[in-house]
Amino acid sequence: MAIQVHLEEVLKQRCMTSKELCALIGITEANLSILRSGKAKGIRFGTINKICYYLGCDVGDILKFDGVLEDENE
Repeated sequence: MAIQVHLEEVLKQRCMTSKELCALIGITEANLSILRSGKAKGIRFGTINKICYYLGCDVGDILKFDGVLEDENE
């Protein structure tokens, strides 16, 4: 995928579990797991906002572009 998710690393740096983050931002553990695995097809700006707020990070800390244009049919 062209966008890589580094949420797991940021969670470890902040000594926070995914369960704790879910409680703070109000999403299910299943949805956060999909995001952490990089399999999510989209994410709401409001959710990114909450993740960054509670982890004290920037969007670029959790989402990285790998420089490859992904074909939508893949």
